Amino acid sequence: MFVKGQGNVIATNTSYEIVPETILLPNIAKEITIKAAENDTLHYLKISSKLTTQDLLDLKEFPADNTQNVYYAKFTDCKSYTEPIKSPNTVSRTILPNKYIPRIAMGTVQTKGPDKVGAHEHPMLEQLFLGLSKNNCVVYADDAKIGFSEYSVLHIPIGSSHSVSVEKDEVMYYVWMDFFLDKKGEEWLKTHEVTDDN
Repeated sequence: MFVKGQGNVIATNTSYEIVPETILLPNIAKEITIKAAENDTLHYLKISSKLTTQDLLDLKEFPADNTQNVYYAKFTDCKSYTEPIKSPNTVSRTILPNKYIPRIAMGTVQTKGPDKVGAHEHPMLEQLFLGLSKNNCVVYADDAKIGFSEYSVLHIPIGSSHSVSVEKDEVMYYVWMDFFLDKKGEEWLKTHEVTDDN
């Protein structure tokens, strides 16, 4: 995930333009080259996952396009969805659907305060949050409360009751990264109602 700076990535002899808030999954590309634009610095978060024997079997059932080709998307081009725990003012997008890497899905949450993501629990997954540009909100997990700023990473304790709030005129804008304990846990994603808007 590229969050700041500009440049390009070359994978399988194809160049992909990198701008802030871009995701790229090389898949079977053996070699990739990342290059920042002249006089710029690329800031990105690289996530690696060790696949289990079951993951490798599940991967064979995924669509070939998802596993054989480079996955590249600008966050703003990804499909939006709604969810009961979020207000109608919130724009949520799935930036990495769950049929690319077994047991992993990612998306964004964006709104302006006052607003909130309601308290909820998901004991079936580990979760990380990555603050994006201008993010300035508060995350609650059980009895804990912490300020959540841009370009910071938070771990949401598994099974905790957690929520996010943003004050008037402040911005809530972050990536959620879900790491499911098993395939069955991915049923959680059915709470995301895909919209026609992009």
